[in-house]
Formats: sequence, structure tokens, C-alpha cells
Amino acid sequence: MRAVLYSSVIALVCSLVGTPVVIRMLVKRGYGQLIRDDGPKNHLTKRGTPTMGGIVIVLSTLIAYGATKLATQHWPSASALLVLFLMTGLGAVGFVDDFIKIYKQRSLGLRAKAKLIGQALVAVIFAVLVLHFPDQYGLTPASTSVSFLADTTLVLGPVLFVVWAYLLISGTSNAVNLTDGLDGLATGASAMVFAAYVLIGIWQYGQSCVNAPGPGCYAVRDPLDLAIVAAALMGACFGFLWWNAKPAKIFMGDTGSLALGGALAGLAICSRTELLIALLGGLFAIITMSVIIQVGSFKLRGKRVFKMAPLQHHFELLGWAEETIVIRFWIIAGLCVALGIGVFYAGWVTGS
Repeated sequence: MRAVLYSSVIALVCSLVGTPVVIRMLVKRGYGQLIRDDGPKNHLTKRGTPTMGGIVIVLSTLIAYGATKLATQHWPSASALLVLFLMTGLGAVGFVDDFIKIYKQRSLGLRAKAKLIGQALVAVIFAVLVLHFPDQYGLTPASTSVSFLADTTLVLGPVLFVVWAYLLISGTSNAVNLTDGLDGLATGASAMVFAAYVLIGIWQYGQSCVNAPGPGCYAVRDPLDLAIVAAALMGACFGFLWWNAKPAKIFMGDTGSLALGGALAGLAICSRTELLIALLGGLFAIITMSVIIQVGSFKLRGKRVFKMAPLQHHFELLGWAEETIVIRFWIIAGLCVALGIGVFYAGWVTGS
């Protein structure tokens, strides 16, 4: 269990210390955020704030995991490496998107088609690999069964699983991306969900079919190592939040939001809690639904439901202060995490 503590502390320190270094580098090169003119007018004051800060979160997570493995003298697991691959790969897609915005001085980076192709490539590679690398007990990092609190009886098969994994990864990464619109909002909410996966990983390790065989045990390949990855991500987010909270000195950009969303999806798939992520990341789901409702309503009725989507901007245009929106949305995120953890524990108690 010390490894979980090591991972979170190392990532926290790396992110806390590394972020101001990256801020100075980005400011020196003029890599500032571009703001849409059709958004809330108070956002115009944020123009020029350094972006691509997600680099710090990704690097801090990788350093923390690697350092923890060295400190504990344990080999990295296939599950953890695949989640880190997914995080880094989607972060790279986001980095290209952010860099194009800055280089061409426009609010649009990669074209939608190119962005989807990049996400699909990384997601499909992950989905294929995650069904390989069985351990000595025959467990692979993921299975072809759809999972909620554990694998269900709904088996998709390899091809449909790849499609399902792509949809889950794309949906989660884009959901975090949509949430990243106010100072600290996505960072704080993500940290809460990663904290939940730390608890889930530790619990699954203690109740695994290897350590505690019997009814209700968890057939997860590397639960403790997934908890170490989640702890690193949590620590990196908290360290970054110190500088990303209002008034933000740096934004994570698509580099960070796509990476964090990918990491959440990867943890859900490898911990066999794919559908539970909808509860744990309830805030991300709500904000994504607001966009779907807005677009659907406008196309079908020619009318908008919200003043602006995603949902956080609707409340801004209603006159809510940014800090008020962020804190209240954090409360919602915390309640969703608590609900998800409660459902997970209730599933173990009842043996479902």
C-alpha cells in the first residue's frame, strides 16, 4: 500500500513544482490561450494565459509511476502500462490540437475529422492490446464482457469490444474536454474521480480472486497497480489545480483534458467498471448531455434550451460568478463520486 502513497506524493510534488516552470517556458514562447468571441465576455480577459499545461499532468503521472516502481522494486504491470499509453496517446492528440491553435492563432485546432481519427487510432490500439497479456492465472487486463461493478453476462466478442471500448474512450475524453471551460473545474472534478479509483483499486486488490477467492471476489488482473496509476493522476491533478484555480495561471488545454478522459476510461475498462464511470463521472455526463440536448433541440426545433452550451457557460450568462459555478459543480462531482462508491460497495455487500 506504500506504493499508492509514494505515487500520489511524487506526482503532487512534480506537478506543484513543475507547473510554474512550464508557465515561464510557455509565456516566453508566447503560447497563450485563444478565446472565442462568441463566448461569455468575461473570458476575454483570459486571452494569452498559457495553455498546454496538460503536459505537466501527463509527465508528472509518468514520473511518479516510474519512480514508485523503482522505489518498490516491482515490475510495471500490463494494465498500468496500457492505461498510461492511452493517457499519453490521447494527450499527444490534444497537444497537436493545442499547438495548431497557437501556431495558426485561431480558436480551432485540429479539424473534427482529424481529431476523431487520432483518438480512434489510440483507442483501437489500446482496445486490441488490452485483451492480450494474460497473467499466470489467465487474466487479461480487460475482458470482452460489458462490466458495471464487475463483468456482466453480456459478452461482446473481440470485434464488438473494440467498438465498445472506442465509444467509451471517445465519450469520456470528449466529456472531460467539454467540462474544461472554467478555471479549475475539470481538474478538480477529475481529481475526485481518480481518488475514487484509488479506493476501488485497493478494495479490489484486498478482495481479489487471487488474495480472497470465493463468491463476490474480483477477477481483475492488476488492481493494486491501477490504484497506483490513479493515485499518480490524482496527485498530478491536485498539484496542477494549485495553479489552475481562479485566477488560472495556466490552462490544461486539450493536452490535459483528452489525456485525463482517456485515463478515466482506461481505468474503468481495466478495473471492470465500465458502466460505473457514468456515475463516478456524473458531472462529465451531465455537461455532455447539455451539449447533446442543445444541438438536438436546435436541429429539430430551431430553438436552444440553454443560453449556451456546455452547461457551465449557461450559468455564466445567467450572471453566476465563475467561482460559484466551479464550487457548485465540484459539489455535484463529489456527490456523484460518493454515489458511485456507494453503489460499488453495495454491490460487494449484496454479492451482485
